[in-house]
Amino acid sequence: MAKKKQKNTFEENLSRLEEIGKELDEGDLGLEKSIALFEEGIQLSKLCITALQKAELKITKLKNDLSEITSGEDEEEIE
Repeated sequence: MAKKKQKNTFEENLSRLEEIGKELDEGDLGLEKSIALFEEGIQLSKLCITALQKAELKITKLKNDLSEITSGEDEEEIE
């Protein structure tokens, strides 16, 4: 039975993306290797962007939840 590939964390993906950037900047790679690394970098960028978007949505929701709670307390104090 095949194992499911474990997802890397945001930090792991970002670290790998930085490594790829350094490798490409050095310019010592052949065309095929450069293209393969560039493709991997694009995929990692997409994963990182998605993770950041999800985190932003979660933070916004939590802030809204807190705002609802604290505004409800203000109304109770007025009455």
